[in-house]
Amino acid sequence: MKKDEFLKELEKINITLTENQILKLEKFYELLVIWNEKINLTTILKEEDVYLKHFYDSLTLIKVIDLNKELTLLDVGTGAGFPGIVLKIVFPNLKITLLDSMNKRISYLNEIIKELDLKDIDTVCSRVEDYALKNREKYDIVVCRAVAHLEILVEITLPLVKVNGYFIAMKSNANEEIALARKKILVLNSKIIEILSFKLPFENSIRTLIKIQKFKKTDLKYPRKYDKIKKENLKNIQNQRKLEKK
Repeated sequence: MKKDEFLKELEKINITLTENQILKLEKFYELLVIWNEKINLTTILKEEDVYLKHFYDSLTLIKVIDLNKELTLLDVGTGAGFPGIVLKIVFPNLKITLLDSMNKRISYLNEIIKELDLKDIDTVCSRVEDYALKNREKYDIVVCRAVAHLEILVEITLPLVKVNGYFIAMKSNANEEIALARKKILVLNSKIIEILSFKLPFENSIRTLIKIQKFKKTDLKYPRKYDKIKKENLKNIQNQRKLEKK
């Protein structure tokens, strides 16, 4: 996706960038390439691929939620800064926290924030299940792009979401994950209110946005230890596949 194509595709989802925002995205790309030589951030580095698979993909969040309001947003497992940094550039009204478990990536993110002169955006180095223990019901929106199985994600993220707030998982094809996660989502006093699947322009790979609303506070026993969550998830996946074979 070339830059002019990127801008045209954004207009189709009602996003029009200012010249300053375009320049910040260009600088973000340059810094990403430089830092990727120091630490492993992404295997996607060709400019046209970054604009499609990172920049545009990050902004598809607008398809399921209005981001033009003053909202608090947590980007879980942000990695190279997707979608958090891109969202901050395009929607400066958002108050964003970038969460990642690796100090090296946090150092990189802090440098990006400084170089792009971004305001109201913080970084936290922590595992999400640990962060959730002391930051319950704190965010209007929690978002996670890929990272882990949905059944695992909902348990470690929904405690962070305010009552009536949203967790939005950004996935590829997620039908099996959604089916397995539905029971856990209800246990966590939440419900899926929208599942939107679409194809990225040009390459036509599938993307799925799963929007989950929290209607009541999460029981204090969640999240459990990650090993326990993962073990239960693996067991559920195995059981589901056995049923499919019958």
